[in-house]
Amino acid sequence: MTTNKNEGLSIIVPFLNEEDGIELFCSTIDDHASKLSFPIELVFVDDGSTDKSVEILGNYSFNNISRAKLVQFSRNFGSHAAIRAGVKNAYYPVCTWLGSDLQEPLELLEASFKLINEEGYDAVYVCKKSIAVSKMNRAFSKTYSHLMQKYAVSNYSSDGVSTIVFNGKIKELLNNNVEGNSSIMLQIIDAGFKTTNLEMDFHERSAGKSKWTLSKKVKLMIDSFVAFSFAPIRMVSILGMIMLFVGVVVGIVTIFTKILNDTPAGYATLASLIALGFGITNISLGIIAEYLWRALDAARQRPVFIISEIKDLTDK
Repeated sequence: MTTNKNEGLSIIVPFLNEEDGIELFCSTIDDHASKLSFPIELVFVDDGSTDKSVEILGNYSFNNISRAKLVQFSRNFGSHAAIRAGVKNAYYPVCTWLGSDLQEPLELLEASFKLINEEGYDAVYVCKKSIAVSKMNRAFSKTYSHLMQKYAVSNYSSDGVSTIVFNGKIKELLNNNVEGNSSIMLQIIDAGFKTTNLEMDFHERSAGKSKWTLSKKVKLMIDSFVAFSFAPIRMVSILGMIMLFVGVVVGIVTIFTKILNDTPAGYATLASLIALGFGITNISLGIIAEYLWRALDAARQRPVFIISEIKDLTDK
């Protein structure tokens, strides 16, 4: 098998407490590698696991993988930080990332690699044609895709993007611009390179429980808006103008009511307006605070991730 640096694919595999499925992932992708027309490298990134995932991974012997390494974080930094660390430590210029739960069909590797190497695309967006997930997860995915397409990155797929296979140009862009509290997916899509979509049928999770919790989904949505859209700030301005208009109208109505009917202004109306005004003000301050916090975080220039150790998994 050739080991030419320009003829292979590096696959980043971020994981967190995946002892139930990490061995199955290794054996499945090791077997699939023998069917590929190019060599692959696996870059496992341990995002602060506390179970036996690392031990199981260290004991596995690959047969058809040209290179494999383990990048260990000092603590949990999140999946997007893990992907960025994997890209920084990838050997081949063409890269992608896969979950260790085997939801992504491995057939995407051959198909997307050919689209990049033979048809000249810089990136291939792998979209979910179908997948067996809960209605709540599907609803969140659809909502997120719609909001990103309308308010953040206009060329974001309405079907959502699960992973991206990209070439050396994008790899260099990511390594030179490591963003914290951001979305690596939107950063690639927003860059404007030559791209194409690849729709595929996804699988159910092979084993274990998903670590993609509601709080992480909410954080991703906030990060995506703050990093790639001015819509929240624009919304604050619009709400301010609406409240000004409502205040003027209510003031005029109150004055005319007082003159014509000689009745006191309604306390209920006043209380409702005050409550509404304070509510909108607090929401607006919260949105502005999100932008200010991220600006402060970027100004401090703290590392997006900290690597404690890198191990070679093929040298055994």
